[in-house]
Amino acid sequence: MHVAAELGLADRLADAPQTGAELAAATGAHPQALRRLLRALVAMEVLAEVDGRFRLTPVGEELREGRQKGAARFYGGDPNWGAWGALTHSIMTGERGFDHVFGMRNWEYYKSHPEAAARFDAAMHAMTGGIAAGIVAAYDFSRFGLVVDVGGGDGTLLAEILHANPGVRGLLFDRPDVVARAQPGLESVGGSFLERVPEGGDAYLMKSIIHDWEDTEGVQILRRCREAMTPAARLLLVERVLPERIGPDDLEAMLGDLNMLTGPGGRERTEAEFSALLREGGFALQRVVPTGTYMSVLEAIPAT
Repeated sequence: MHVAAELGLADRLADAPQTGAELAAATGAHPQALRRLLRALVAMEVLAEVDGRFRLTPVGEELREGRQKGAARFYGGDPNWGAWGALTHSIMTGERGFDHVFGMRNWEYYKSHPEAAARFDAAMHAMTGGIAAGIVAAYDFSRFGLVVDVGGGDGTLLAEILHANPGVRGLLFDRPDVVARAQPGLESVGGSFLERVPEGGDAYLMKSIIHDWEDTEGVQILRRCREAMTPAARLLLVERVLPERIGPDDLEAMLGDLNMLTGPGGRERTEAEFSALLREGGFALQRVVPTGTYMSVLEAIPAT
C-alpha cells in the first residue's frame, strides 16, 4: 500500500479503470513488476480487476490524496520503516528501535529532516481527520470556554471542535517547530509539555500523546497539565483503549502497540492502566466515552 501511495495509483484510477500497461506508462514503473504489485493489491481488496482493467475498491478510495494516502506513505517509508526493521533489537532490549537505527529520538529527527516531518504531519492529519467527526459527535465540547489542545500537531482535531462549537475558543500548544506548521486561523503557542502547559483552560485535550511515552514521561506530562489546571477544569485523553483480554479482532491494536515500541517508545494501555497512570499524575478517571472509532475519550478531573 505504501508503494501504491508513492506511485499515486489511487489518484490515477479515480476517474476510470486502467490496464496495468497504462499505469506502468503513467508512472514509469517496470510493466511486469507493476503487474505483480497490482495483483497483490487485488488480493488485499485495495483494487479489483475486471476484463484486464484495474479499478478502486472502497478500501482503495482511501489511498487517494486527502484521505489515507499520507498515512500509507509514512508507515511504509523511512524513518518508520527503518525503525520497524529494528524490532528484534527492541524486543531484546526494550529500547526504541528508532534510536538504534537513527541515533536520536523521532522528534529530534523530524526537526532536522523537514521532508520526513512533512510526511509525519500528513499521516497524522489524515488519521485524525478520519476520526475527528466521530470524536466531536460523541463528546460535548460546547460547555467549555477554552480548550487547550496539548501536543495538537497541526490542529486538525481542534479545528473540527471549533467548527462544530462556534462559542468555544481553542489554543493549540506544541513544539515551536510544530505549531509553525499549524492550520491557518488557529491560535497557537509553542513550548514543551514536559516543562509547562498554558494556564487558563477549561479543558485540556491530548490526542495520541500519552501513548507516545512510557509511564515516567507520561506521568510528567500529566503533572504539567495538572499544575496548569483549576479544580473545575477537565482533562480529555483521546486514546486507543486496549481490552483486558486480547482476541483475533485486536490485531491492529497490537501492531499499533509494537509501533509505539519501535518508534516513539510509548505503549497502548488498558482502561485500568490509564486509570493508574492518571492517578499518579494527579487525576481521577471519571468515564470512558466511546466515539464509534478505534479511539475513546477518557475524561478525568483533578484529584483532591
